[in-house]
Amino acid sequence: MSGLRIREMTLADCDRVAEIRVGGWRSAYQGLIPQSYLDGLSVEEDAELRRARLTQGDGSVVNLVAEDAGGELVGWACHGPYREGEVLTRDAELYAIYVHPRHLGQGVGRALLARSVAGCAAAGHGRVLLWVLKGNDRARRFYERAGFRADGAEEPFEVDGVAVPEVRYARTLPR
Repeated sequence: MSGLRIREMTLADCDRVAEIRVGGWRSAYQGLIPQSYLDGLSVEEDAELRRARLTQGDGSVVNLVAEDAGGELVGWACHGPYREGEVLTRDAELYAIYVHPRHLGQGVGRALLARSVAGCAAAGHGRVLLWVLKGNDRARRFYERAGFRADGAEEPFEVDGVAVPEVRYARTLPR
């Protein structure tokens, strides 16, 4: 997408980021996560959570947004330290990346991912890790094209009483 600009998220972006995130969940995870959970997602509640995390954070988590040439927010990514339980490791983690469904396949996700990976490398992390739903083939192909590989770790998380399996992906960063 020409004219795309990646920048740090501000409080003014939280409502639109919540729309992108909730829309992304409903689009990408349909059939993978119970529909009752997807139907119950609230843009307003998610926006409040984004605001709280942005204002209460210690600066270790980086939120990025993608703006199209007209200034519309079309994507969001978030990365920071990787956690093993409650312990922070020397690795980085891509916590989330979402693109508005209308803008999928236009390079927005690739641009956000590239900026996140570059930020993790600049911060001195040796690897970037991320978790992806095992059944989310589109996302898995996206990360594999970007040099990430499943490292063998799998873990379910529970959504409305249903175990949803996730697979961990890793990418080594240049020193």
